[in-house]
Amino acid sequence: MTARSNIRRIAVLASITMTAMACIARAQTPARYLNPPTLPPATGYTHVVVAPDGRTVYVAGQIALDSAGRLIGAGDFRAQAEQVYSNLRRALASVGGTLADLVKTTTFITDVAQVPVLREVRGRYLDAEHPPANSLIPVGTLARGELLIEIEAVAILKAPARP
Repeated sequence: MTARSNIRRIAVLASITMTAMACIARAQTPARYLNPPTLPPATGYTHVVVAPDGRTVYVAGQIALDSAGRLIGAGDFRAQAEQVYSNLRRALASVGGTLADLVKTTTFITDVAQVPVLREVRGRYLDAEHPPANSLIPVGTLARGELLIEIEAVAILKAPARP
């Protein structure tokens, strides 16, 4: 064997070892559960969960409450939708992400007649060229009767979530 082939083998083995160690480290990293202060107080759930891979982020259904827990836009679908997207933005910002990182949303609305308004608001927050996959689900009511919209989301960050 030549010195050159030995160096190649050592480099390959080192690469394999480093990859294996990274996989093991990821497998041992627990999910992170976060309730950012910029979102309403969470009772019985977590707003943001970062998966062990450090890049996949799950955002609990966001509703039209501000960080103090006050309803924004009582009876006003547009105002509630704006607050919901603002909350989604804050949730992702808490781990270094943006709305551009969204890959899937699930939208619950109490009135399908509001879909045009939803599309308009959504269009101001999300990239029209690369919108996330979405499911739209009409519901009779949400967790509180005055809520008109709720959106949950999954994002994949470009870089690992910040601590």
